[in-house]
Amino acid sequence: MSQPRIEIYTKWGCPYCVAAKSLLDGKGVAYEEYDLTMGGPKRAEMLERVPGASTVPQVLIDDKPYGGFDDINALDRAGKLDSVLGL
Repeated sequence: MSQPRIEIYTKWGCPYCVAAKSLLDGKGVAYEEYDLTMGGPKRAEMLERVPGASTVPQVLIDDKPYGGFDDINALDRAGKLDSVLGL
């Protein structure tokens, strides 16, 4: 099974962003990070891809939004994150 494409929208200084990246790093998976600290086109892109998203991080796996740190942490605690990540 190949690893899915993992993307994460973050902002500098965001503790939940750090926690989400740490969780993904701990799983040993690669991800693309988009920094929204200064706004710009990536922020607009996030809002288009994840309608209603007003906070970061926003984690997408194979273009499907999975929410923020609390959401992926809950998946991990339920034993479901590894299968989503292709592990």
